[in-house]
Amino acid sequence: MILQAAIGLAVLAGAGWGALAFWFQPPLGRRARAVPPAAWLALAAAALAGLARGSFLLAGLFGVLLLALLAWWRLSVRPSNERQWMPEVARQTHGSVDGGIVTLHNVRNFDWRSRTDYGERWETRVYDLSRLASVDLALSYWGRPAIAHAMVSFGFDDGQYLVFSVEIRRKLNDTFSEIGGFFRQYELAVLASTEEDSLRVRTNVRGEDGYLYRVRMPEGAARELLLSYVATANRLVRKPRFYNSLTANCATIVYRLADQVVPGLPMDYRLLLSGYLPEYLYSLGALQGADNPQAYRRAGNYTERARATRDASQYSRNIRLGVPGVTARPPDGTAGLLRQVQPPIR
Repeated sequence: MILQAAIGLAVLAGAGWGALAFWFQPPLGRRARAVPPAAWLALAAAALAGLARGSFLLAGLFGVLLLALLAWWRLSVRPSNERQWMPEVARQTHGSVDGGIVTLHNVRNFDWRSRTDYGERWETRVYDLSRLASVDLALSYWGRPAIAHAMVSFGFDDGQYLVFSVEIRRKLNDTFSEIGGFFRQYELAVLASTEEDSLRVRTNVRGEDGYLYRVRMPEGAARELLLSYVATANRLVRKPRFYNSLTANCATIVYRLADQVVPGLPMDYRLLLSGYLPEYLYSLGALQGADNPQAYRRAGNYTERARATRDASQYSRNIRLGVPGVTARPPDGTAGLLRQVQPPIR
């Protein structure tokens, strides 16, 4: 009886995983998308019915087919950089380092007018790491307090900012699915951009709520974190990887990069529930300028300041007004950004 129950639970688990795997990676194409999951669930139901009668034959067959499915999943469902991508993730950031100078290619600097109306600009930019002055964590919320998109913005001493964001690379006509993120539906990208692009599109175009936190780091750690982002982006260009909602998302990648810089960071459930990252950082003593996480949240909420800013060149300055730990900076300049190597590509 115990053996039958254990096998039954294994069949149920295999049925659920296999049906979802077939749904999100349809082997017969999208027009016949429902056929493999339906057939798989029918086989699992027959196996469970056989177990109820004391027969292990169909359960054994189901087990063999599950092993075959796992082999297909491992060998055939592979990540790729060669797909028809959405325009905003059509290119991959990559870079090179020469001493203290970082050259980044495909820095996104779109001019967003609406979700579907925008001017495309992919730029090559060169940054002087000796002018790196700050690290900010930007969180963007779209509904649920536990879930936010995490971005890291590196500030230079002239008021220029460079954002790194771990993104899903959506294909044309893709819609986002958190469950699909467990089933290899999307590739992973590390995208560099300007704040006028990646932060502004979320508050001013998509209607999300933005929060900014000045992060205190050991000496030299900000530089190493930026270089870790560049190295990760370069690896993804050479060897694509799938996004995973649990193990390879915006918050877990930030943690892994930061752990390379400051080894031994404690694991925490708030790395999965990224909306609570400020409380995690506060517990580590990485936030400065306010007495508790609630005070950081209140002062760090830049949504209204962002939406009131019509001039994109003033966006970075305005969203930092009153943010704990942020000192005043010149609103613009060219010292940190050494040069833009090529004209914007439109």
